[in-house]
Amino acid sequence: MIKQLLFLLVACTSYFAKSQQVLSEEVFKEIMLRNHPLAKQADLIPQMGQSTLLKAKGGFDPKLNFGNEQKYYNGYQYYSMMNTGLKVPTWYGIEVKTGFDSNRGTYLNPEASLPDGGLWYGGISMNLGQGLIIDQRRADLFKARKFNESTTYEKIIQLNELVYKGGYTYWDWFFSFHAQQILKEALEAANQRYNAIKRTAELGDRPQIDVVEAGIQVQNRTALLKEYEKEYMVSSSELGVYLWNEKNEPLEFAEATIPKSKDSIFTSIPQIDDKQLDESLENHPYLKVADFKIEMLGIDQRLKKEMLKPQLNLQYNLLNEPVNYNPFNQLSINNYKWGVNFEMPLFLRKERGDLAMGTLKLQEAELNRDNKKAELKNKIQSALLEWRNSVQQLEIYAQSVQDTKKLLDAERDLFVNGESSLFLINAREMSYIQACLKYLELQTKNKQVALSYNYYAAKLVQ
Repeated sequence: MIKQLLFLLVACTSYFAKSQQVLSEEVFKEIMLRNHPLAKQADLIPQMGQSTLLKAKGGFDPKLNFGNEQKYYNGYQYYSMMNTGLKVPTWYGIEVKTGFDSNRGTYLNPEASLPDGGLWYGGISMNLGQGLIIDQRRADLFKARKFNESTTYEKIIQLNELVYKGGYTYWDWFFSFHAQQILKEALEAANQRYNAIKRTAELGDRPQIDVVEAGIQVQNRTALLKEYEKEYMVSSSELGVYLWNEKNEPLEFAEATIPKSKDSIFTSIPQIDDKQLDESLENHPYLKVADFKIEMLGIDQRLKKEMLKPQLNLQYNLLNEPVNYNPFNQLSINNYKWGVNFEMPLFLRKERGDLAMGTLKLQEAELNRDNKKAELKNKIQSALLEWRNSVQQLEIYAQSVQDTKKLLDAERDLFVNGESSLFLINAREMSYIQACLKYLELQTKNKQVALSYNYYAAKLVQ
């Protein structure tokens, strides 16, 4: 069905034989979600989250290193220093290290002198102060996990926005098309009456002034039809923006494509109370994204508090000369190398300022989240009230359309029997046309308000 419709939208249509194809809201939405660039862009959001998480996990990847530095001058090898090592970072800020050093040369620095067979080392480096509870590496991973979870909701938000804008455009197109059809029928009726009155006036059965009045009605309805035709062309062009094919090419909107019938039933909205609304808002994508942002700011705060601690790093390595390439032969705990590093700013002004700024950002995010929730609740309730009002108005105008039609039919019968005037016929017709247009406008409003409700509730895309 979709492929057939896509073909229809781009196919050239014969002027003499146009076969109309209905583009329903459901099919339009399916085409839009399948091929629109913004929909495809939304599919990239979760992939960005997964890539960010993969990058953060890379902070815990083992690292292999190798270095070799040699110097030759006047036929002497001043020195040759080679180092091979492996570092394995762990979760709790402890780094496990192992490696092999081999140094030799005529003018080698005595401090760098090693046994002929080289020297193996293995040990750990750990932070006992700053970085013991949390460090940048772990903070990045925590935040990447939260960001990865939030991308699911960010995708829904972007698709929800696309479907809302596209759907609103669809119903504008729906209104302009059917309003144009109403005016075409009204103009056709005015033309038929004008021709009939003109013929009877030529035979002397009607005064010439009736011909003038009938002609004015034709002119007025022609002008009004031109306005709606312009609106239809604009809305068709705007609707075409949301129609793309699978090759990322915009589709040409064919004239043979029409919207669904204007006799479709009302759109229903589930009735919910304030308690149910509050519960549903807890899982609202906009608020979930805000929650994840708050959680990520909280992770930053934990890291900033950790920066108030002094830096205290302890290193310890066992040393041994490999025997027969085995680093564990004749291993002794008396051969080791250790070190400790301590550093701490005296006033901690940078750290305290950074922590205070983070607290303000966290409070700002929480207030924005509370404000967003209140705005969403208000918009959902307003849309619900507006929808109820549109249903009531539709019921009123449905009856109005029927009553004005009855009055028009009765006036036509009187006119045929010579008991009415052309002025009254025109007045009854205009009342009926206006009632039909108003009813169509309320139908469109009912659909758009329901769309707005589902947009604010983030239910357009599940």
